[in-house]
Amino acid sequence: MNSNTPTHRDTEAKETILDVEGLSHSFGDLDVLGDITFDVGAGTVACLIGPNGSGKTTLLRLVAGLLEPDAGTVSVAGSDDRSVGYLAQQPAFRPQFTVRETIEFYGSLVDSDVDTDRVLKRVGLGAVADRRVDALSGGMMRLLGIAQTTVGTPSALVLDEPSSGLDPTMTRHITEIIEGLAADGETVLLATHDLRSVERVADTVLIVDRGELVATGTPDEIRTETDTETLEDALETLSRGGETVGVSAGLHGGEKA
Repeated sequence: MNSNTPTHRDTEAKETILDVEGLSHSFGDLDVLGDITFDVGAGTVACLIGPNGSGKTTLLRLVAGLLEPDAGTVSVAGSDDRSVGYLAQQPAFRPQFTVRETIEFYGSLVDSDVDTDRVLKRVGLGAVADRRVDALSGGMMRLLGIAQTTVGTPSALVLDEPSSGLDPTMTRHITEIIEGLAADGETVLLATHDLRSVERVADTVLIVDRGELVATGTPDEIRTETDTETLEDALETLSRGGETVGVSAGLHGGEKA
């Protein structure tokens, strides 16, 4: 497969794993998100994009259960152990632990048995399982973060800027890892500014601007509905305060709370 060729999975008739309905959140008098509604199907990748300060990280933290919404609900289809695996923008682990010990620690927090070797192999860290965390590169630290999100077989993986600040080679590798996870049936919601990776990996694009979901659809649908040639141009068009664009059945517009 050509590494530059987008490869999208068949998303038709997929079971809904993540269902977000009417989600709103504020910090004091500052409204951050208003009436956000979308869903993500099994084995698909939804990419959340938008300008800095548009509410992406807050939305991911709400989905992960780290914040309580002011209104609305987040429903995650059944997992007996861990419903959501979450990767923060800057993952932090115990520096004196090895890579293997880190995954074993997270494995001790869940009820199911964890195959540490398989977890590390899925993200390409099998060869450095005995390396201490404080000796990892930034890219390897991010891979370890992705690995810990899969511990306990969560129903959905929520990744906040998994390739931010990394070189192009590591960014491509992380994109390939995410593709592989989805191919294995994992459901992924991620926020990113890397629109090239979005073109390759996204089954659905969710565009957030000023706390509102202004467009949702496949990359092709977003470009068609905005009459643009690239997602970058589409994002710029939608971020100018233009009309809300709904290109899939899951979009419900709403005023900012």
